[in-house]
Amino acid sequence: MKPKLILFLIICVLSTNIYAQQSKEELSQEAANPLADLMSFPFQNNLNMNYGPYNRNTNVLNVQPVIPFAGGRLITRTIFPIVNIPDFSQETGSNTFGLSDIVFTAFYTPKSKVTWGIGPVLEFPTGGEKRGTQKWSAGPSFLILTQPGDWTFGILINNAWSFAGNKEREDVNHMFLNLFIVLQLGDGWYVNSAPIITADWTADKGQQWIVPVGAGGGKLVMLGGKLPLNLQTQLYYNVVRPDFGPEWQWRFQAQILLPKSLFTGKE
Repeated sequence: MKPKLILFLIICVLSTNIYAQQSKEELSQEAANPLADLMSFPFQNNLNMNYGPYNRNTNVLNVQPVIPFAGGRLITRTIFPIVNIPDFSQETGSNTFGLSDIVFTAFYTPKSKVTWGIGPVLEFPTGGEKRGTQKWSAGPSFLILTQPGDWTFGILINNAWSFAGNKEREDVNHMFLNLFIVLQLGDGWYVNSAPIITADWTADKGQQWIVPVGAGGGKLVMLGGKLPLNLQTQLYYNVVRPDFGPEWQWRFQAQILLPKSLFTGKE
C-alpha cells in the first residue's frame, strides 16, 4: 500500500471520532473563524493578473498552517509563500520561482464575549534577492470577529517595519488588512468576501494602496466521507492600485481541517 494512501486512511480514522458529532454547517462555521480552536492547513492560491505593459500575471501559493496551543488561547499561523514572478519586460518568460519571505503570526485569544486576538507578526527574509525584501521585519497584529447566527464578520490587521537585514535594500513599512464576511447557506455551502487590502508606506503618494472589491463562495465537503475539506474561490477587482500593480485577483483555497489528536494523541 502506498505511503500517501496509508496516511490518508490514518487521518480519516483519527478524524472520525472528532467530527462525528459535528455537521457540515458547524464545521463550515468553525472554518470561517481564524481564531477557532481547530487545526487547519489552508492552501491559498492567488493569481494576480494584468501587470505592466504586457499584462503579465504573478502567482502566489500561500501554504499557511494554523496550529492552536494552550486550549485555543494561543493561535499560530505561518505563511510559506511560493511565488512565480514573470519577466515583466517581455511578453513571455519567467523571472523567478520559489519561496518568498515567510510570515509568522501568533495570536493570544483571551476568553471573552467578543472573539479577538492580539500578538506579533514576524517576517523572515527567506525569499532572497529576487523574491523577497532581504529584511527582517516585525510589528503588531490584531484580529476581531463576531458570528451572529449564520454570519461571520471580522477584520485582521497588522503592520510590519524592518529592523535588520541587507542595508542596501529599501526599508520595509507595510500594512496588511483582511476584511472577511461569510454567510452560511446550509449543507456546508456559503458565500463570502475576504478582500486583502495592502499599503506600502514607503511608496510615493498615490502609489501606496491596493484595494480589491469582489466576492465568491465555497463548500465544506467530507473527503472520503471522513476528512473535512473546505473549498472556496473568489474574484476581486483592484479599484485602487499603483501604476504598476495587478488589475484583477483570482483566489482559490483548499483548507484541510485536522483534529489536534493527530499530533497530541489525545481527543
